Amino acid sequence: MTHTMTEATTDPSSLTDRYSAHNYAPLPVVVAEASGVWVTDVNGRSYLDMLAGYSALNFGHRHPRLVDAARRQLERVTLVSRAFDHDQFGPFCAELAELAGMEMVLPMNTGAEAVETGIKVARKWGYTVRGVPHDEAVIVVFDGNFHGRTTTIVSFSSDPDAREDFGPYTPGFVSVPYGDLSALSDVLASSDVGPRVVAVLVEPIQGEAGVVVPPPGFLAGVRSLCSLNGALMIADEIQSGLGRTGFTFACSAEGVVPDAYLLGKALGGGIVPVSAMVSSRAVLGVLRPGQHGSTFGGNPLACAVAREVIAMLRDGSLVQRSAELGTRMHARLRTLPSSAVSRVDGRGLWAGVSFASVGGREVCERLARLGVLAKETHGNTIRLAPPLIITDAELDWAMDRVEAALTS
Repeated sequence: MTHTMTEATTDPSSLTDRYSAHNYAPLPVVVAEASGVWVTDVNGRSYLDMLAGYSALNFGHRHPRLVDAARRQLERVTLVSRAFDHDQFGPFCAELAELAGMEMVLPMNTGAEAVETGIKVARKWGYTVRGVPHDEAVIVVFDGNFHGRTTTIVSFSSDPDAREDFGPYTPGFVSVPYGDLSALSDVLASSDVGPRVVAVLVEPIQGEAGVVVPPPGFLAGVRSLCSLNGALMIADEIQSGLGRTGFTFACSAEGVVPDAYLLGKALGGGIVPVSAMVSSRAVLGVLRPGQHGSTFGGNPLACAVAREVIAMLRDGSLVQRSAELGTRMHARLRTLPSSAVSRVDGRGLWAGVSFASVGGREVCERLARLGVLAKETHGNTIRLAPPLIITDAELDWAMDRVEAALTS
C-alpha cells in the first residue's frame, strides 16, 4: 500500500502517533535543536532541560569536547566489531577501570545490557568460583527497583506497568524491601536460599521509584552482609553514577566500594549509547570467548566519546559542581509549601518531588508551559536532574518556575 505524505501527515507529532509504537507518552514538546542545558522546539521556543535524558546528558547537550571527540573518531573508524581490536578499546577499558578503582571492564551499549551482563557474570561466578549447584543461583534485588525492561529484568520488577503480561518470568530472584537490612539479612541467613545467593543487585538511589535515597548506613550494611556471606555486591549506577549525586559514584557517599559497578547513560556523553560492567579480575575473569558479547559494544566511536567523558570527570570539578549546586537546588526545594509538596528527596543535582494533591504529569505540563522540561514518575512525583554544567542563574531560573508551577 502506498502512502502519500500530506502536510497533516508530515507533522512530527502526528507521524509519531501514527507510526510509532505507543510505549511512551511524551510531553507535547517536539525538540529540534539543543545546546548546553537548553533545547529548542520546532516552533523556535526554548526550554531549560531539567531531565537531562535521565542522566544521559550529565554534560549537557552537544558538549564541545564530546562533539569534537566524536567528530575526530567519525573521520577515522566507527565500527570493527569485537572480531578485531582497535586503538580506542584498550585505552578506554584501562581508563574506566582506573576511574572506578577496578581491574576489568566489559563494554556494552544500553543500561539494560549492562544489567544483563551483571546477572550472567554473577551466576557464572557463583557456579565456577563459589560452587553453587548449577541452575540454582539466586540474586537478591529490592522492591521498587528499576534496572531496565528486558524479559529477565522485568521478571524481578515490582512495577506492574513494566511486568504485567510479559510472563512467563525468569526465576532466580528474591526481592526484599528497599532500605531494609533486616530483610536482606534474613534472606542471606535462610538455610534454603542463603547458600545459593550469588549477588545482591542494588541501586544506591532508586531513580525510577522517585529518586529515593535509602536510610543512612544501608549501603554500608549491604556491603558488610555481602562480604560476610560470600555474595557479590553489584551496584547499578547507570543513573546515579558519573557525577550525578555529587560523587563520581553514589556508593561513595557511604564510603562503599561494591564488587562491580554497572554504568551507562552519561558514559556515552549524550552522543552514543555506552554501558559497561566494571569489576575485578576475579569476577569478570570467569568469562571465556563466546560466552558473552555485543557487535556494537566497545566500538571505536563509543570508546572515543567515553574516553573524553572519563577525562572530563577525572579532575573532579564537575562532581564538585554537582555537590555544590545540588545543595542549592535542594535548599530551594525545601522551601516549597508543605501544603503542595509531600516529599523532597535526592542527592546532588538529582531530586524527586512528590505533590500532595496534583499529579506529576500535570506539574510537568505546567512546567513545560513555563519553559522547563521535567518528567513525572509513579503518579504524583517528578524527577529533576539538570545537566551538571548548569549555571547558578539557570538553576535559580528553573527553581523560580517550579515554584510558579505550584501556584498556577
